[in-house]
Amino acid sequence: MMPAPYSFEVHTPYRLFFSGRVQAISLTLVDGEIGVYANHSRFTAPVVSCILRITDDKGVLRPAFITDGILEMKEFKTILIVDAAEWPEEIDPARARAAKETAEKNLETALMKFEIDSAKSKIRRAEYRLKAYELRKNKETA
Repeated sequence: MMPAPYSFEVHTPYRLFFSGRVQAISLTLVDGEIGVYANHSRFTAPVVSCILRITDDKGVLRPAFITDGILEMKEFKTILIVDAAEWPEEIDPARARAAKETAEKNLETALMKFEIDSAKSKIRRAEYRLKAYELRKNKETA
């Protein structure tokens, strides 16, 4: 028996990234991984950069890269608001690798806590972008 579908939306400042019926989603909150199915208890929680896994209403798994944001589970809809979201085919791997290298160099010379935190955050985003890009070839392992 398939899980009951529910409404899910992903918003960025630039576009409605996803809107549709899903069986489940999984992503990373600040305190760990979470899977959300229909009739999940209501909550609001901060999300960190990660791979968002969307299982649509037909059971097809669609991975995507997302940045930090907020997940809100409501009674009849789940809404994710993030700074950026990209499908694997939208990711430029060369740009992601370059961003990672730049952030790693910045981390080596960082002295202040905010510089260290910023560099680590940029490294994490670049690594998840590259991971999402790799998943475009192997959606079954997403």
